[in-house]
Amino acid sequence: MSEARTLGFIGLGVMGGRMCRNLRQKSGKPVVAFDVDPAKAPALEAHGVTPAASIKDVAAAADIIFMCVPGEPQVREVVFGDDGLLANVRAGQTVVDMTTATVEVNREVAAALAERQVDFADAPVARGVPAAENGTLAITVGASDDVFQRILPYLECMGAEISHCGGVGNGQVLKLMNNMLIFQNVTALAEAMAIATRAGVDRSKVFEILSKGSGDSYAMRKHGSHMATGDYPDDQFPITYSLKDLTYALSLADTVGVDAQAAKYAKTRLEKAIEKGYGHLYSPAIYKLIEADE
Repeated sequence: MSEARTLGFIGLGVMGGRMCRNLRQKSGKPVVAFDVDPAKAPALEAHGVTPAASIKDVAAAADIIFMCVPGEPQVREVVFGDDGLLANVRAGQTVVDMTTATVEVNREVAAALAERQVDFADAPVARGVPAAENGTLAITVGASDDVFQRILPYLECMGAEISHCGGVGNGQVLKLMNNMLIFQNVTALAEAMAIATRAGVDRSKVFEILSKGSGDSYAMRKHGSHMATGDYPDDQFPITYSLKDLTYALSLADTVGVDAQAAKYAKTRLEKAIEKGYGHLYSPAIYKLIEADE
């Protein structure tokens, strides 16, 4: 491992809590953690994590600070808020944001921290709750070469596929494109399921058979399986978060001058699913929109 003596973790939700636990158990380093929900950090004490009372306490204790919060507003609050990281970091620390947010906020945070002589990396994660549980996340990293090498041993405690994408913000670019592709695939899978079942194919067989052909994909096997069973968990990545990420991706598309029509269509499906009350469910639940028309 690197020379870091103590690690910090901010944001202990469905993903972050599992990531923090793996970081503590696999790194062999003390981990100090904080969440706005006062019950979250103490729940990890059994795994060796030390609860912190505030962001300030994490900044005081840790050499490398990881954070994983819901989105851009929360990133801004953690970094720029009263008693946030910017007000409490010290020269020589490293902050690693594992949130799926925007490229703009990552680069803004990096610039502000650099003025305090603090390094920054964006390292958003993919593959969902099971991979967070097992420590097999895919992590795309935007950072200098030196910072990437410094944080890599700790990222490997949480992920199995760690990709250095270039400078700050590039990890976020690739994560947003990953999610954009997933949401477009989920939309296409819902349509394929509806067409096949209405044409007489048994629902349980549609994706089992399609996965044997050239249309096979990770999205089909993972997300399609939920459409086949009609089981849409409410403890995995919800449609509301999917819409958040796709909105970030489309904003990036606008910034670089790409008219992403397929992504825009997928966004309308997510919005309609939320209107119908499915926003808390895992994203394959958009199939319920078409299923309801049968």
